[in-house]
Amino acid sequence: MTHMIIVGLVFAAVAAVIHCYIFYMESIAWTSARVRATFGTTLDEAETTKPLALNQGFYNLFLAISIAVGIVVAAAGDRAVGATLVFAGAGSVVAAGLVLLLSDRSKARPALIQLVPPLIGVVALAVGVA
Repeated sequence: MTHMIIVGLVFAAVAAVIHCYIFYMESIAWTSARVRATFGTTLDEAETTKPLALNQGFYNLFLAISIAVGIVVAAAGDRAVGATLVFAGAGSVVAAGLVLLLSDRSKARPALIQLVPPLIGVVALAVGVA
């Protein structure tokens, strides 16, 4: 593997780990004091939005899984299929981060945490497979 492919896969892996943590917060610990403080919600708001957060958390988990499978497939030697999975998963994460950033500037920090690692990963992977 070229160095740029490795860099791309590493940054994609970071994005997948971040999204596994987001899954945990949204689908498992949504009503905890720590997660409520992170998202700025009251206990009543968290209880009301719990089904929505559960769904959104699983969405994040499925993106992380597609990225992880892509990394494994690429590392096993099928760069085309692996890169496609990474591009689809990480590209979706970048797009979602941009939506968050553009829809609510007060959420710039979490949006950048969400979108910068996969963006670096997608760019590096694209350069590496080109």
